[in-house]
Amino acid sequence: MSSPLPDDRLALGDEPAATRETAVASEPETASEARGAFDRGVVLAARGAAWLVFIAMAISVYEVIMRYGFDSPTSWVHESVVMLVAVGFALGGPAALASDRHIRVKVLYDAVGPRFRLWLDRFNDLVTFGFCLGMTYAAYTMFWAASHNPLGEWQLERSGTSWNPPFPALVKGVILLALAIMCIQALLHLSRSLRRRPDTVSKETAS
Repeated sequence: MSSPLPDDRLALGDEPAATRETAVASEPETASEARGAFDRGVVLAARGAAWLVFIAMAISVYEVIMRYGFDSPTSWVHESVVMLVAVGFALGGPAALASDRHIRVKVLYDAVGPRFRLWLDRFNDLVTFGFCLGMTYAAYTMFWAASHNPLGEWQLERSGTSWNPPFPALVKGVILLALAIMCIQALLHLSRSLRRRPDTVSKETAS
């Protein structure tokens, strides 16, 4: 039996290396990896917190079955779903900052050289740190009002429904935690960008 011709190999699915490389290059780029040990810990914790959305979906299905299948609606599912989704969104901020997956407009960034990009990184990290610092203070005042009564005594804010859980105070506490984490992240990123050199920026951009 004669060996397959080059065209036969293509018909059998044996694509040339150049074709495979082109296909790989056309695939969407993966997200940047975490930029330090602290960021890696944040990403790891965020992967666990992502299951909150699955829990919210599961108890929503339970509510639909109980309400329309057994005519026995619950009093806790709606507030629990809102709380779980709110906590998930709040923790998404540190996760996005850790893995460098936040939305950005790079028209100016891509048009300049490595040295100017480095200064843009420093400016961006400085503004991010200042913003997170201010938002952390605002979240602290919000959480303080939600966790203390007018006399300054510890008293968690509640939803005011028949179930009346302290979810409003809990969500505000998670928002404070998320912003405090982002503040630490921004400070670490600023310190890293101040110690970086333009040649490092060019290598990271090329990769």
